[in-house]
Amino acid sequence: MTSGIKPTPYQIQVKIFETAGCTYVRTQGDHLVYHYPGAKRPVVIPKYKEVPVFIIKNNMKVIGMSVEKYLSLLEKI
Repeated sequence: MTSGIKPTPYQIQVKIFETAGCTYVRTQGDHLVYHYPGAKRPVVIPKYKEVPVFIIKNNMKVIGMSVEKYLSLLEKI
């Protein structure tokens, strides 16, 4: 059972979540912190060469993004 989500470099994650409506707030250490309107907590993207799937899924959950939406944004990058 695979969701089709794979680890990707943080630069790709930044583009996906910015396209989805997240706005950059600050950098804390090696983590980029983003705000999303209506989200209960910030979206945090670590500056990793490969961002693990569980972090991607947690960020998707924070902003209520579906797997389909994520994959369609990924295709456009």
